[in-house]
Amino acid sequence: MPALTTSFHSGAPLAEPAPQSASWVRDIAILSVVCGLWFCALLGLRPLGNPDEGRYSEIPREMAATGDFVTPRLNGVQYFEKPPLVYWLSALTFRQFGVSEFTARLWGGIFAVLGVLLAYAAGRALYGRLSGVWAAIVLSTNIFYYVLSQIILLDMAVAVTITGCLLSFILAVREPRGRRRFWLFMGCYVFMALATLSKGLIGIAIPGAVMFFWLLLLNQWHKLMPFHPIAGTILLLAIAAPWHILAARTHPDFLNFYFVHEHWLRFTTRVHGRYEPWWFFLPMFFGGLFPWSVFISETWRTSVGSWKSRTLNSEAWFFLIWIVFIVGFFSISQSKLIPYILPVFPPAAVLIGRALAHAWRNQPEGGFFLAGRGFICFSFLLAVAVVIVPAPGDQPDLAARLPYFRAAAGFVLVAGMAGTIMGLRRKLPRLVIGSIVGTFVAVLVTVSIGAATFEKTSTRKFATMIKPILKPEDRVYSVGTYTQDLPVYLNRLIHVVDYRGELAYGIDAEPEMTSARFLNREDFPDDWNRPGDAYAVVRPKAYERWFLPKIPNHRVIARSARFVLVSKSVDPVQPQP
Repeated sequence: MPALTTSFHSGAPLAEPAPQSASWVRDIAILSVVCGLWFCALLGLRPLGNPDEGRYSEIPREMAATGDFVTPRLNGVQYFEKPPLVYWLSALTFRQFGVSEFTARLWGGIFAVLGVLLAYAAGRALYGRLSGVWAAIVLSTNIFYYVLSQIILLDMAVAVTITGCLLSFILAVREPRGRRRFWLFMGCYVFMALATLSKGLIGIAIPGAVMFFWLLLLNQWHKLMPFHPIAGTILLLAIAAPWHILAARTHPDFLNFYFVHEHWLRFTTRVHGRYEPWWFFLPMFFGGLFPWSVFISETWRTSVGSWKSRTLNSEAWFFLIWIVFIVGFFSISQSKLIPYILPVFPPAAVLIGRALAHAWRNQPEGGFFLAGRGFICFSFLLAVAVVIVPAPGDQPDLAARLPYFRAAAGFVLVAGMAGTIMGLRRKLPRLVIGSIVGTFVAVLVTVSIGAATFEKTSTRKFATMIKPILKPEDRVYSVGTYTQDLPVYLNRLIHVVDYRGELAYGIDAEPEMTSARFLNREDFPDDWNRPGDAYAVVRPKAYERWFLPKIPNHRVIARSARFVLVSKSVDPVQPQP
């Protein structure tokens, strides 16, 4: 590693100190423990949310129960919308430790820790140890990355594996021919394969495009050879291809549904109903990167520099191309969801970490202190929002605790603003940066604890009531919707009435297996009246409009913000005026 690296300051390179000699192993161990606690300690506080957390818990629950690791199933029907890497990991965890909110969310936290370690490793290898440490801190404490680490989604896995692929590449091309370069490129191919098993072909398309545009725009082709394409392709296919081949051999319609419907049509059409305007991801990026987004201008000045000096800072331009391409790629897509741009936050953290390390070591110029003032302004607006946001009328437990969380969050934000103001007045960059870190560590912990009472989308309360008395022959219905978390909490499949949605492909693929559990509205009364106990979860409007007049033999046993729980009863329920 060179004894010094360059940083851009008003267009001129600045010398940075040589990286410290502290042990990589010690740093990785400390970060693993601290980040493991940071991302995983509070995972079990909240009930599962619908639909995503219920869906991505139920699929591995069924894998663990059936032992079928080739065919993902959701409530017993084929579900090939996504590849199985995260399902496999969660299923193995469920087999070993059981099904709970904590074990269901655990791999999101583990992948988040891995992403932080990758950001640290890249920052340290490219810009020095302090830059690596700050890259890890920035990635751990921005709103977007932390929040998505606490939710069961596939996006954290694909973001981290894409990050591993691209960071392996940019480190590999800096190495001379030899074993180190070879193994870094093999790591690139392995991460690409894992990204493909996490979310599909974007695991190849996105990293490949970022690499290509960097090589093209910065004319870096001379750094590419050798990149070991034959060995790498064999390794990639050995990891990513077997599941796709087995799924295609087992299910004849798999290739068309998976590659055409779930890849091509999702990107090029509005068939999935997730259209947003082209600029949708811009506020998601800047808002999600907060509080560190206030340093973007300073980061550009100290870490990226001008286009004319791009060859002197080609790694920083690689990170910039990475960010711009992914935001642009998903902006032109006809299907947009907020987590899609998660892969841009690790490179942003490396660049911002480099700028913060420079400020930490030196007396920064006015741009840094302007960023500090920006943090104060946005924190003030956030504090006002915390105070005036109305209490949810349909969540009494959350409403009862909200004053305490308002006070805690408000106090933390005010204290953070006070520390930042003091740092600005005394021109102490370390106090400014430390105040920002401390503020958002406390804010994110407060929000996580407060969210433990948020059960608006969950059926956990209902499942807790009926699970102890359910017999194997009893039937549980989800009426007019599919409550994705209910099978997880009940540890069994349920009947679904008057709903197909994302289950349509699986229902039609195996009608002989699904017809008895997926009912239309007209057939439901007869099924309800079959011998045996029965329970139904139904939305309030559907209950009032047709369940109440059509199914007289029932009684309401519980209500929540979104659902009504009814049981079979010989005493008819009288319609309410």
